[in-house]
Amino acid sequence: MEEQKTTLKIIQMSEVEASEIKWLWYPFIPYGKLTIIQGDPGDGKSTLILNIAARLSRGEGLDEDMLLDAPINVIYQTAEDGLADTVKPRLESANADCNRISIIDESEKSISMIDERLEQAIEKTGAKLLILDPIQAYLGSGTDMNRANEARDMTKKLGALAERTGCAIVLIGHMNKAGGNKAAYRGMGSIDFFAVARSVVLVGRIQGNDNMRAVVQIKNNLAPFGHSKAFELTENGFVWCGDYDITADEVLGEMVPKASKLESAKKLLRELSGPDVKMLSNEIVAMAEEEGISKRTLESAKKELGIKAKRINNNWYWDLSDIQK
Repeated sequence: MEEQKTTLKIIQMSEVEASEIKWLWYPFIPYGKLTIIQGDPGDGKSTLILNIAARLSRGEGLDEDMLLDAPINVIYQTAEDGLADTVKPRLESANADCNRISIIDESEKSISMIDERLEQAIEKTGAKLLILDPIQAYLGSGTDMNRANEARDMTKKLGALAERTGCAIVLIGHMNKAGGNKAAYRGMGSIDFFAVARSVVLVGRIQGNDNMRAVVQIKNNLAPFGHSKAFELTENGFVWCGDYDITADEVLGEMVPKASKLESAKKLLRELSGPDVKMLSNEIVAMAEEEGISKRTLESAKKELGIKAKRINNNWYWDLSDIQK
């Protein structure tokens, strides 16, 4: 059979209209692109994305970098948890508006990453976030996630769907057991999943604290890397902690984790405090840097401790007189 020829089409860059990247959560989850959230089983990947979905359904964000004008609709496709006995109770526990969270019915036919029903569902619901949890459940029958050509073709098509619709698409992925490898090579399946995604986020346990989980960005093609974050799993549920100084190597157990820099920063400020103590902010920043504490972490500690800044004779001072020890 004669091979059908493909007509050559040339696109001149002068014909391409430039556009800015829009963000659901800067710089972790872009609109119109693929994001992967990966980690070991049981380390909190699904818990994180479920709580993000719940907040988005109410028009709220985790922090100031997840700003919304209004509640958004979410498609949450999961193959690992029961809808009635697990997903729905978790969403209700997170105070989600379940009218804004939809699931494509797979009772007659399973969904795959290249299923046309994904685009139909995005268009019908107006969803701005689509979650597939986990990656390997949505490959389709006969697809080998370890074959580069198959993985690349599938993720490219899914990326094209994200771009066409402007929807943020998040894939949840498990880690493999290859200890000692870089985080990029610990994802299940072909490295092409990692290559096509514009942002990849690692979720893992924080050694020494069974209830704490770290959120560390290990790839970002669109913006500077985001500051590592953390959340806590308490008796009352999910608690977002914000900035946390930890690296991917520490999360993966390749390095012994340092004590939380945020806690170190708060300890430093408490040690400097006293009755009617006011210190130049530049001096405090310099002292923190000597302790390996970044200015951003110091600012987070300042905010948590309720420290106020005052301008005196054109210099900024921090009022350290009312800090609880």
